[in-house]
This record gives sequence, C-alpha cells and structure tokens, in this order.
Amino acid sequence: MKRLHLIVAPAASFLLTAVASPVSAQDWPSKPVHILVGFGAGGGTDVATRILADGLSENLGQQFTVENRPGAGGTIAGGIAARAPKDGYTIASISMGHSVSAVTVKQVPYDPVADFEPVGIFTNSAFVVAVPKNSPATDIRSLVEYVNKQPGKLNYSTVGLGSTQHLIAEHFRQRASINAQAVSYRTTGEVVSALLRGDAAFAVELYHPIRGQVDSGDLRIIAVATPERWPAIPNVPTLAESGVTGIGYLGWYGLALPAGTPQSIVDKLHKAMKDVLAKDAVKKRLEDIGALANLSSPEEFRRVIVSDIKGFQEVAKTAGLEAK
Repeated sequence: MKRLHLIVAPAASFLLTAVASPVSAQDWPSKPVHILVGFGAGGGTDVATRILADGLSENLGQQFTVENRPGAGGTIAGGIAARAPKDGYTIASISMGHSVSAVTVKQVPYDPVADFEPVGIFTNSAFVVAVPKNSPATDIRSLVEYVNKQPGKLNYSTVGLGSTQHLIAEHFRQRASINAQAVSYRTTGEVVSALLRGDAAFAVELYHPIRGQVDSGDLRIIAVATPERWPAIPNVPTLAESGVTGIGYLGWYGLALPAGTPQSIVDKLHKAMKDVLAKDAVKKRLEDIGALANLSSPEEFRRVIVSDIKGFQEVAKTAGLEAK
C-alpha cells in the first residue's frame, strides 16, 4: 500500500511540537474532546458514536463532540486523526470500513494499523440481505434461482463501489454463484429506493438504517451475514444456515487514538467506555438502532483490524476491486 508523507515547514513543525506537549491521564481531559467520523451524519457510525459520546461526556466531565469529515471511504477523517497531536483530544471513530478502505482506496494517507492506537470496539452490528416486499424470493435459495433465471439482467444495489456493503455483497455473490450486477448509490436511502422501485433484486446493508422499512413491511430480510443469528431478528437465518458457507461478518464500531498516545490515556478512555456501555440506558439506545454494546480490549481490536484487512483483500482481488 502506498502511503503519503506529510511535509511540514520548520515553523509549522515547531508549532505542532509545542502543541503536542506531554500529557497524562491525571490531567486528561481538561478541555473538549473531538471524535472524528469519516461518514455523514445519520449513518451507522455517526449514530452509534453520538450515543457513546453522550455517555463519555457525562462520565469524564468534558464535552465529547462528534465531527463528521466524510469522503474517500473515511480516509479523510482517518488522515486527520492519524496526524493529530498525541494528547487524547482527537479521536477517530472507525468502523469495518477502516479495513475495507485499506484495500480499496488508492494512496491511503496513513497506515491503517501502525498509525493508530486502538482503544476498543464499542458495539457490533449486523449486515443483512434485503429484498423488496413483492420479491418472489422468500429465502436465499429462491433468490439465487430468481436472479439466475435472468442471468446478467438483474442488479443489486449498494452504497458506493468498494464500500463495506459492496465487498460483502460481492463476497455473497461469489459464494452463491449469483449472476447479478452491482449498481452504486450515494446513500442508504437511495439503495432502499432502488429496491422499492424494483431497480434492484436485493441489497446487502446494515440492519439498523433499514429497520424502519423492514418494520413497515416495505422490505424483507431473508438472511443475516453474521456468524450467528442476530438477537434483534432471531427468526432470520444466517447465510451459512441458508447454504452459503464461508461468510460471517460482524460489523463493528470502535475508537482509536493516534499512535504514540500515552498508554495512561488509552487506559482511562477504555475504562470510561466500559463504564458507559455497562449502563442499561446506553445499551437500550444502541439496541434501538439494531446494534449491541460489546467492548473489546485494545489488543483484540488491533487483531480484528488486521484480520479484516486480510479477508477483504482476498474478496477484492477476486472481484477486481483491489486498489492498484
């Protein structure tokens, strides 16, 4: 992977050094903390992060403010966070898309592993296979039959070519031998609209942003792409149970600091996350968007990032989506 190197003039370098003065957990946080989200307001990462940020503000006595810096698959926000002072006042809220971007985005301006200090995954989410309410497909087998009766003529809708949803949908298409074409849209709302219009036979999307359409009956979920059945929709089988083996994605959202941030700050933030996620009210807010509170250790988080990058590299290479 090519990396961009930031060139800083001597005077600017001096200013950065002066700002990034040594800090300790005893003093931190003594001013507002900024959490950068690489996607737009209202998306899964944004909503889950704001729930956590509210709890951290109360727990640590300083305002944790979420800032949306969308673009380039989340790498714009990631680049800002990676280059931020190592003082705990700039945090990256990242999702599985962090690992996907490392595979599909050209010239990522940071090393997705070495340039970050993982603090912990704070919640998990589910990717699902959804079809419109009038689809003849009632399960995965009938979906495959329906699409393949018209080889190459039907589409599946996805948010952005090379996105997490696209790669998971492509992995599903590969494993199930589905002859369908990907059509990219900018937002989940547009993906849903394509399904409702009949422009797409199916979509792979996160459960919580489409939950409203599922509850209203406009969309049906015929499988989950998680390793096990998802608690919020326990009657929906996994892809493995539906005969499509080798797919088991557990979506995640986590916080990471710039590499080199003092361990004492990492530990204090991790403890605060643990305290926040233990509260029933926070668990309920996350459950209401279809997510589950689940705090990992920093070490586990790093292993997940590395493992996801490896897995998505294989899928992207087969699909011709790997960044050149």
